[in-house]
Amino acid sequence: MEADAAKLIGAGIAVAGLGGIGAGIGNIFATTISSLARNPAAAPVVQLPMWVGFALVEAVALYALVVALMLMFVF
Repeated sequence: MEADAAKLIGAGIAVAGLGGIGAGIGNIFATTISSLARNPAAAPVVQLPMWVGFALVEAVALYALVVALMLMFVF
């Protein structure tokens, strides 16, 4: 196998988990909407953990993108 092909395969594997990232973000917001629909008064308590969870999940996606770009262009 050539080095260029191996780099592209590695980059593809690095971003393969982005489907899980999308599912995680969808789960975060679906749960928040469900919580706020049941108890609108809990909005200040629910929104901060929602945004922290969203930021952490999105950070994993950015790390996967950085790894993929490093595999493609640096190594």
